[in-house]
Amino acid sequence: MERKGFSSNFGMIMAAVGSAVGLGNIWRFPYIVGTNGGGAFLLVYILICIVIGVPILVSEMLIGRRTKTDSVDCFKKLAPGKKWYISGIIAVIASFLILSFYSVVAGWSLEYIVKSAGNQFVGKSPDEISNLFTSFISSPIKPIAWTFVFMLMTMVIVKSGVSEGIEKVSKVAIPVLLVIVILLGIRGVTLAGGREGLKFLFYPDFSKFTMEGFLAALGHSFFTLSLGMAIMTTYGSYIPDDGNIIKSALSIAFFDTLIAVLAGIAIFTSVFTFNLDPTQGAGLVFITLPNVFPQMPGGYLFGLAFFVLLALAALTSTISLLESSVAFGVDSLKLSRKKASFLAAGGIFLLSILSSLSNGPDTSLHIAGLTFFDFLDKLTSNYMLTIAALIEIIFLGWAYDKDAIYDELTNHHSLEQKAFKAYYIALKYIAPIAMIFIILTSLGILKSA
Repeated sequence: MERKGFSSNFGMIMAAVGSAVGLGNIWRFPYIVGTNGGGAFLLVYILICIVIGVPILVSEMLIGRRTKTDSVDCFKKLAPGKKWYISGIIAVIASFLILSFYSVVAGWSLEYIVKSAGNQFVGKSPDEISNLFTSFISSPIKPIAWTFVFMLMTMVIVKSGVSEGIEKVSKVAIPVLLVIVILLGIRGVTLAGGREGLKFLFYPDFSKFTMEGFLAALGHSFFTLSLGMAIMTTYGSYIPDDGNIIKSALSIAFFDTLIAVLAGIAIFTSVFTFNLDPTQGAGLVFITLPNVFPQMPGGYLFGLAFFVLLALAALTSTISLLESSVAFGVDSLKLSRKKASFLAAGGIFLLSILSSLSNGPDTSLHIAGLTFFDFLDKLTSNYMLTIAALIEIIFLGWAYDKDAIYDELTNHHSLEQKAFKAYYIALKYIAPIAMIFIILTSLGILKSA
């Protein structure tokens, strides 16, 4: 039976950009930049994306299109009787776990759309706004209800299929998201502290940059480009045979980084205008910015637009995270798309309840001194994604035929790929060494400082 994929290369790029552009760009990226020295972190992050992120992204898309199946079955086709498919299993489990806590934060964005629409931040002190966020996320009911709503929307889209569901939503959501973040960035630059915010974001002060910052940049590049999550392998399996994989990967990385930088401009210009702390951490979006918008001319509209942006970005990513589990159910477990969507979304939602409740007063939902939410974040981001991607590129660079890789990237020699040599060097040597370094440092075998 013919595999139903994306109807166009543009649709595929928008869906893949949608996966990459998510809470990682709007919520996670600004606070990581803020806590790691600003411009120095941004520069290192961009270099890592080019040298390591893009080659791994190309590899995952290549594996998917070569086999036209999910991230587990693809290795069984490429290396029958071998155990390389363990990479795919780790990746599917990682995407399942990530969505279980990611969907909780996605639910927060819906609550903050409602709060912004109701003008609930006006007249409140910074402490009151902080308490508003803390009391909300520690509630046993409301965050779970919003998580359920978000997972239901995600399931309905994924259940509709690749071209009719994922592609249609992404073609609309990504251009809208780009317009909103550009408008917010322009507004930020016109504020009194715009210059200071731009300097913080773009001026590389390496005196404030540490090895921890390097590891954070490396880890975030995996998170934001959806590497090691079974997503890009799955999306790769839907790429048309005449699509240019290397060009598509570069487009995805470019738009992902562009939107992250624009979000950084919007946030840091606002933060410096109102003398707030750029190193606020994970609360930067939900605690710091609600202090900013009421003080800003047109703040009601810009505040509402920002949280709509946050929800849109979250939705395009939750779709891709769920799709990797659904594709595994359809291709490897031979389930119908409808049944696979229902079972995957249901299981993820049940696990998300634990993530949400762990933000409350119940300390029994803590593991190794972390909330269940933070534990899953650390487990997946620091270990599972890197290990899954490392196995993939060792297989492709050292155990798979180089000519077959060239054949796929050139669309059976119908395309000229001048970048192939540079890609293959990065695949075989640079990326594996960098990732082994990350793993050894994460495990404490190498010192990070």
